[in-house]
Amino acid sequence: MLKKLLGAVQFLTILPVPSGSVHANADDIGKSSAYFPVVGIIQGFLLALVYAVFTLIFPNDIVAALLVTALVLSNGGFHLDGLSDTVDALASRKSKERMIAIMKDSTTGPIGVVSIVLIILLKYLLFKNVVSLPDSTAYVALVLTPALARWCMVPALFHAKSARSDGLGKIFIEQTGARELFMATCLILGITTAIFLVMSQLIMLLKMIVIFILVYILSFSMSRFFAKKFGGLTGDNLGAITEMSEVIFLLMFLGCYPK
Repeated sequence: MLKKLLGAVQFLTILPVPSGSVHANADDIGKSSAYFPVVGIIQGFLLALVYAVFTLIFPNDIVAALLVTALVLSNGGFHLDGLSDTVDALASRKSKERMIAIMKDSTTGPIGVVSIVLIILLKYLLFKNVVSLPDSTAYVALVLTPALARWCMVPALFHAKSARSDGLGKIFIEQTGARELFMATCLILGITTAIFLVMSQLIMLLKMIVIFILVYILSFSMSRFFAKKFGGLTGDNLGAITEMSEVIFLLMFLGCYPK
């Protein structure tokens, strides 16, 4: 369990992992997807810490910018790179083989750059609204945003086939089965339920369950869309799914929370 959790941390973030603690085989690496929501919670606590410290010093717009920065840096821009590569490939309108080659190319095209700018701008505006909420609500949003987005990768992996014959994406797709999806879902639902029960917000808990269902449908739909366009799912596509899931969750959270 610990090896898989540390493997998930190592794969999804740049957070330090104890040297020599991860010597996993392909099976362990792939099945670490069950712990993706836990990695998201860790990143969520990092965002909460940034908020707790800097909201005492700076106005909301600067705090929002620092939150976006912390989220991007915590995963080394890994997901943003996947988003830009995916958008570049889709914009090319080439054959499936050519689009996969574009995603493997280290250069970023103008459309890919635009996608990064737009997603960062959206997150900045959404975080600016989040930090304007009461403190307890802001903390919940900050913790759950990366957690739900990392969980969203798991149903995408479960329903996908690999577009490539190699790479980490293929390993995760092959090893993410019903057990990993069940564990990841239980983790995110259990954490969310505990949070809202402690806050005595049963109505918001019910709304969150609806959001989870919608996000699951979204994850499944994106997986099918990428399968149609690329012949399967790639690691870059997973990054794109994560980035879009964060924005969509924040939009739904702000939209359903009582003003």
